[in-house]
Amino acid sequence: MKTSLLSICSVAFVLVLAAPRESAGADKIRVGYGSMSVHYAPIWIAGDAQLYQKNGLDAEVLYLESALVRSALIAGEIAMGGMSATTMAAPRLQGADTVMVASFLNTLQYRLVVRPEIKSVADLKKKRVGVAGFGLGAHRGAQILLAKLGLNPDTDVVMLQTGGEPTRVAALVTGSIDATVLNPPAHNRAAEAGMRILANMAEMNFPYLASSLVTTESFVKKNPDVARRVVKSVIDSIHVLKTNPELSKRTVRKYMRLKENRDVDEAYQIIRDVTQRKPYPTLEGLKGVMDELSVKMPAAKTVNLQDFMDIRFIEEFDRSGYIDRLYQ
Repeated sequence: MKTSLLSICSVAFVLVLAAPRESAGADKIRVGYGSMSVHYAPIWIAGDAQLYQKNGLDAEVLYLESALVRSALIAGEIAMGGMSATTMAAPRLQGADTVMVASFLNTLQYRLVVRPEIKSVADLKKKRVGVAGFGLGAHRGAQILLAKLGLNPDTDVVMLQTGGEPTRVAALVTGSIDATVLNPPAHNRAAEAGMRILANMAEMNFPYLASSLVTTESFVKKNPDVARRVVKSVIDSIHVLKTNPELSKRTVRKYMRLKENRDVDEAYQIIRDVTQRKPYPTLEGLKGVMDELSVKMPAAKTVNLQDFMDIRFIEEFDRSGYIDRLYQ
């Protein structure tokens, strides 16, 4: 699979600045995440609660916006990455060995947020829709949502690569774009600035692996015990998320750069409610990804869905009773 020189250079620059800490006796790894979405909280909390350290890992948690996290993973610069299943699956269909080891969110939660002058779906025709990057989670989510609302996302609107959620909110408010999709609580900032919520995907209960923990088969083959301990750290983190609101809210505030207590409370409530104790990816959610990808990548129609996920570690902790004991 070809990776652009610009992407590799960008990843290398970020990773040089964020070299991992020295820690005697611990396996050093880098764990990236591609969005400041609250659904990556299990990755963050595992760091702030010292769960990686507890499991013998010296983990550096890095924000690599949008496609950078995928490029870094494929290049072997990070061990694990938080990204949507779409971001994981597209390169695998083209020959990469990316594989999902856990899923944090099995449905789409996006809100379609528009400029105040847009009163209906019909008003969106020929308008500019901002997304993080083509082929990434927000782009795919926008395509799915627009199609469900009766629009052709390829011909009825103009998709623009605008950046992460804070950038898209600013672009919407200033009029650089006419619409975008935002996860909560980011959509509230736009609404407070006078923007309108036109549709809510959370109410549609659309099965889709929107936030996942991804690695590569080559990494797991070479480092199975390290991969196992990362998954255990995430499982432990979900337990902290559900049982320690004070630490969890503090972490969410820091990583999402939230200032208002109400935003922190809302973000925490969402992630606590939607995150499963046992973070299995679902075949139904992955099928939703493949159905959407197959429009432009025909190979997605005939793949074995099981090949895109490696759930051996979750199954190990589940069957042993470890996860259930955490909550007793």
